[in-house]
Amino acid sequence: MKLLFIGDVVGSPGRSMIREYLPKLKRKYKPTVTIINGENAAGGKGITEKIYKGFLEQGAQAVTLGNHTWDNKDIFEFINDASLLVRPANYPSDTPGNEYIIVKVNNLEVGVINLMGRTFMPVNDCPFKKAEELIEKVRKTTPFIFVDFHAEATSEKQAMGWFLDGKVTAVAGTHTHVQTADNRILPQGTAYISDVGMTGPMDGILGMKRENIIKKFLTSLPARFEVDTGREQLNGILVEAHPETGKALKIKRIQISAEEPFFE
Repeated sequence: MKLLFIGDVVGSPGRSMIREYLPKLKRKYKPTVTIINGENAAGGKGITEKIYKGFLEQGAQAVTLGNHTWDNKDIFEFINDASLLVRPANYPSDTPGNEYIIVKVNNLEVGVINLMGRTFMPVNDCPFKKAEELIEKVRKTTPFIFVDFHAEATSEKQAMGWFLDGKVTAVAGTHTHVQTADNRILPQGTAYISDVGMTGPMDGILGMKRENIIKKFLTSLPARFEVDTGREQLNGILVEAHPETGKALKIKRIQISAEEPFFE
């Protein structure tokens, strides 16, 4: 069992990297299930139905979101019909969209859960209690559970990793757009990384044009954030799990850029 997860796709540069490299990654690693975080895929904020369906056509079996879930209003037109789209589960209970999904591939089933942190983030329900609730449901179906924890604070992400150690296959942090080097298997068999990184512009600031963001820091005045252009990157992880227990065996960071070329 292999799980391929691609970190936050930012704008058209990120989508371009998915089109070019996702087929190559699937040929090289032969993942059982491929998951993409797409919350920044539409112009850097939100996602559209066309983009969501494009990810599925390019080989994803699930698409997760985050704090920019609602930024593109197109989502309200299709989220309830998007069976492979997962929004943060700890939004209020009457929020539209899937709290989790079960992906079926051949004879295997994988649960995909998306949660959002609360430190330096919009206030929502407790992600830890929500995780417990959903994992109890999902484990009745499958031991393979992937958690995309979309959070700002490294401490909150680490806390979630330890909290879920042995209960899920992987806890992968997203949101900060900078890949961390702390990938490891926790003692009870859960793969963990604080942040998977982002897929999109390599030389911007978190994928946005540098000048506007630097100006904001210098002046404290509002600035328009625009998706950068130029060199591009793809960040992700590959998790290998035991085919019966769902425990993680390996976690590998994936980096593709001009400085980290892809080799098939």
